[in-house]
Amino acid sequence: MAELTRMEPQIIAAAQRGDKAAFAQIVAEFQTPVYNLAYRMLGNRNDAEDAAQETFLRAYAQLKTYDPGQSFGTWLLSVAAHYCIDRLRRRKFQWLSFDDPRWDESAPALVSDLPSPEASALAREREQEVQRALQKLAPQYRMALVLKYWNDMSLEEISSITGDNVGAVKVKLFRARQMLGKHLRAAPAGQTLLEPNHAG
Repeated sequence: MAELTRMEPQIIAAAQRGDKAAFAQIVAEFQTPVYNLAYRMLGNRNDAEDAAQETFLRAYAQLKTYDPGQSFGTWLLSVAAHYCIDRLRRRKFQWLSFDDPRWDESAPALVSDLPSPEASALAREREQEVQRALQKLAPQYRMALVLKYWNDMSLEEISSITGDNVGAVKVKLFRARQMLGKHLRAAPAGQTLLEPNHAG
């Protein structure tokens, strides 16, 4: 994974000793990726803001458990991801049931290579389609996709956050991609994202 942002070890160490100014620097550096993860997971800006704030409160309380041998960004996003999962469980959503996807190599791409003018015109609409489709996935599948495709995490890093082994992460990502593609294809404009028309 390309490090989300590089935080000097001495700043983290100072925050672990209770230096609030040092922790404020951590918040300033990581508030955007933490918020973005929470928004992808929760699908609501107000909830994402609350989740980001709670993530930093929890991170501050748990800083002494951070292992300097681990990426700080991965550790912090792990705190955020687990809080979002807990919050989703408390919502007691009645998740939609899904058919088991076929085990083949036809998983749809998550991005399109549409020509520049068309891509520019459809970018906002496609973003909204993807966000709506993400909200239809069960939390564990949603988290796997968000960590992989929006936070560029390796399978090993996702494994360290979810507690699954790498093989299970691969399976979860495969199934999640297929389910996301199913929902995108069902959306009115979903075909433009998954199957762009290159004619002309």
